[in-house]
Amino acid sequence: MTTQFEVRGLKTAINGKEILKGVDLAIKGGEIHAIMGPNGTGKSTLASALMGHPNYEVIEGEALLNGEDLLEMEVDERSRAGLFLAMQYPSEIAGVTNADFLRSAINARRGEGNEMSLIKFIRQMEGTMKELEMNTEFAHRYLNEGFSGGEKKRNEILQMKLLEPKIAILDEVDSGLDIDALKVVAAGINAMCAEDRGFLIITHYQRLLDYITPDYVHVMMQGRIVKSGGAELALRLENEGYEWIKEELGIVDETVGRL
Repeated sequence: MTTQFEVRGLKTAINGKEILKGVDLAIKGGEIHAIMGPNGTGKSTLASALMGHPNYEVIEGEALLNGEDLLEMEVDERSRAGLFLAMQYPSEIAGVTNADFLRSAINARRGEGNEMSLIKFIRQMEGTMKELEMNTEFAHRYLNEGFSGGEKKRNEILQMKLLEPKIAILDEVDSGLDIDALKVVAAGINAMCAEDRGFLIITHYQRLLDYITPDYVHVMMQGRIVKSGGAELALRLENEGYEWIKEELGIVDETVGRL
């Protein structure tokens, strides 16, 4: 079945301040969508709110994954339904090895009685780490502890590839990567694109999109999507910045503050 993900009129607030002001978005399996925009326009808020971060209050709107209402679910239920978030700033968790975390996450998704055997898990984990050019010693280190920025981002892609989500939201997964790591991460994302999986990539830079060609590019300003287009839109933003969009739409301040 082709994956269908829809966000309709999503409005959120934090500490009483409205951040998202009516986001509409539809992603089908096999599609790669990129969201770009200046700092402070609501991009990371969208990712966190969809995943269920407790600091973000949903005021209005819907988020549906294959007809299921994600906003009525707890965070773990959203993950089991097939939503995944690669975080901009992955947390370090002392005392929990990468391998233990990954196996627990996979088995929680699979459900009781359908757990993956240890041998199969090790084979899959080590094979995927090889694809991502990660040293297998990272499997036995505490989750993200002492990892460089680039190592943390590769680890997020490792989690994504092993969990096999229906919708993967990648929040600035390219930040902190050198060009070689960027190519590896991009190859990992491209290899996962399929009819039953869609991607929402949040990025500031065209350089990631040199290796991943998006089907749609969306520009976020003032807590909403104000312009959409194809891959050529990202190229224009790289060359001309955002001022032409502000002028075209009469936007003075693009952030979620003053309108």
